[in-house]
Amino acid sequence: MNILVINGSPMEKSRTRGIAKIVKELLEEKGVTVSYYDLGTDKLPLFPGDQDNDEHESLQKLYRAAQEAEGFFITSPEYHNGMSGVLKNALDFLGGSHFKHKPAAIAAASGGSKGGINALNNMRTVLRGLYAIVLPDQFVSDPYCYDAEYSLVDREAVERLQTITDLLVDLTEKLDVKQEQNIQ
Repeated sequence: MNILVINGSPMEKSRTRGIAKIVKELLEEKGVTVSYYDLGTDKLPLFPGDQDNDEHESLQKLYRAAQEAEGFFITSPEYHNGMSGVLKNALDFLGGSHFKHKPAAIAAASGGSKGGINALNNMRTVLRGLYAIVLPDQFVSDPYCYDAEYSLVDREAVERLQTITDLLVDLTEKLDVKQEQNIQ
């Protein structure tokens, strides 16, 4: 099983990256092959409305990882009541062929209490438009859940992510079995 984890934060120091790294570790502990794409380090060009940038190295890495993924775990900070611009840009480059019939879990890092939910709603809407099967369960964290190095350290938050990664793995396995049966 291959799950693509996407850090949707453009920032060098990022709580969103803290979520993505914990998710990557939790999935690897389950024996899952994890592809990791970090929009803070794997810079993409601005989506031009067509595929003219197909030769861009970071874009090729994203295409390859999304095509090979059987499921996704996508994270974003909340910027102005939505997902980050770099995440939306990355999703614009991808298409339904990358997501169709594949499960996706979503998580957001908020800048304060009661933040993050609008980013999650925005992500859910876009991912549905790409034909992903978005898990009903989702995760949002507050700043107090992190240490000074932006690592997610709050025990309850990590337990919530453990539950969501369990659901993602379970659904990915079930959908993969169904797809294999359809092929035969």
